[in-house]
Amino acid sequence: MAVSCAELSQDGLRHDWRQEEILGLFDRSLIDLVHQAQSVHRQFFDPNEVQVSTLLSIKTGGCPEDCAYCPQSGRYETELERERLLPLEEVVAAAREARSKGSTRFCMGAAWRAPRDRDIDQVAAMIAAVKALGMETCMTLGMLTRPQAERLKEAGLDYYNHNLDTSPEYYPEIISTRTYQDRLDTLRHVRDAGIAVCCGGIVGMGEDRADRAGLLQQLANLPRHPESVPINLLVQVEGTPLHGAQALDPFEFVRTVAVARILMPASRVRLSAGRTGMSDEMQALCFLAGANSVFYGEKLLTTDNPGADADRRLFERLGIRFTGPDAG
Repeated sequence: MAVSCAELSQDGLRHDWRQEEILGLFDRSLIDLVHQAQSVHRQFFDPNEVQVSTLLSIKTGGCPEDCAYCPQSGRYETELERERLLPLEEVVAAAREARSKGSTRFCMGAAWRAPRDRDIDQVAAMIAAVKALGMETCMTLGMLTRPQAERLKEAGLDYYNHNLDTSPEYYPEIISTRTYQDRLDTLRHVRDAGIAVCCGGIVGMGEDRADRAGLLQQLANLPRHPESVPINLLVQVEGTPLHGAQALDPFEFVRTVAVARILMPASRVRLSAGRTGMSDEMQALCFLAGANSVFYGEKLLTTDNPGADADRRLFERLGIRFTGPDAG
């Protein structure tokens, strides 16, 4: 697809994608779409390198939100046990183990609607301790105020994760306790504080292709593209409203990854939740389509993830290397 110079912003990337253009990409033959995505990918990244992050739940369950996909919501009857905020020494031990297995970024998530100021003080100590290990740090804590974002930046936070989840049109079908604008406001506070953004969404929640295109349009048309774009495949948890939703066609997931790569060529596109349900061949297609980051380790907050050994074997078969000075 030809792009005129007038459509490029100062960073050399487009931020004015129209939904019909994005749907046009989705409608291409899979072979042509993946070829285009791989060609774009090679302009910005080594195609044989994958960045590895580890995600730890530092406070589990009891969230007052009603996100239809989430077992951590206090509104649903799931088998998840609630846990208080982890002590600092446990977080540091988990980060040290993650580093020893090749992770370069340590992500910490707490099931809050929005943290209190006293919570920020506690997580700031965690950020500083993980940074001292030589790792990048990421937090996902819910909605933030501008002063809270600034406090996290002062502590050394590198990334903040706050997903848009889906398109603005489909969003009310998934969540009623927080608006789309609430999410955009938090992203603005994070950007204004000088923290890099990790922002993506979830597919397979009953949305249609236009909603997947709408999600990617929102991400690609932000003033700055997110540095990391996690693409999650719904993990169905019994007791949540989305348990029993129709599974997404694997090729449609690959298409979503490929379109994300084309729209946001300089961003890390991360395979996130749902990898336990993906074959090795499906994951390989996603890497071919431009994915170049994964979460590494047995758990993603509360859902299962392929073990580190399984990922190492897959990467060895594909000839993929971990990125970063601690990769191995």
